[in-house]
Amino acid sequence: MSDRILLVEDDPKLAKFIESELTLERYHVTVAPNGLDGLTIARDAQPHLLILDWMLPGISGLDICLRLRSTGVQVPIIMLTAKDEVPDRVTGLNAGADDYVTKPFSMEELLARVKARLHRTQANDPDNLQFEDLVLNGLTHEVCRGNQLIELTAKEFNLLEFMLQNPRQVITNDRILAKFWGCDFISESKIIEVYIRALRIKLEASNSKRLLHTVRGFGYVLREQR
Repeated sequence: MSDRILLVEDDPKLAKFIESELTLERYHVTVAPNGLDGLTIARDAQPHLLILDWMLPGISGLDICLRLRSTGVQVPIIMLTAKDEVPDRVTGLNAGADDYVTKPFSMEELLARVKARLHRTQANDPDNLQFEDLVLNGLTHEVCRGNQLIELTAKEFNLLEFMLQNPRQVITNDRILAKFWGCDFISESKIIEVYIRALRIKLEASNSKRLLHTVRGFGYVLREQR
């Protein structure tokens, strides 16, 4: 579930640098070199986040903000600009920008702003279930941890969705068996261990931090690692 980012920047060297850094973070990046192209792509491609330079040939980043917001587009927008006076920041925010990064800036700061905006958007999406850096989309049936897409079987997906719907609650073996396998499997608790083990392998492939924990003799819980 790679997040799509549209970068609208007319400085080719800066655009290439930002694109490379975002790509290393596993974002899918599209670059537009001017305001008109940026506005068109923003409307057609529906990216998850926009990074806009304020000063652009043709249509400014400020105008792009105004036009998108006037048509109901609520994609998060981060504005890049050398304008660092308070009135300029107020103007950008009033135009609909969600965040503001002044040039020169550190790439670490921009990446942190991007991550924060995307996570905030995901958390507010009614189709998403999120716990720490684990996100499950019930509409698209996609699961990711951080920016890593995780392929699950249908049963694994359903079990993980159930755990995400009940975070920090210990779910008994009997409850899981009754929900997913029926009464005939009540005595077959080993089948849950198989699926939990498979989920752990996939969820921890790129991150060793454990989220699915065993409560001995009782069941399982989705919680932070202690």
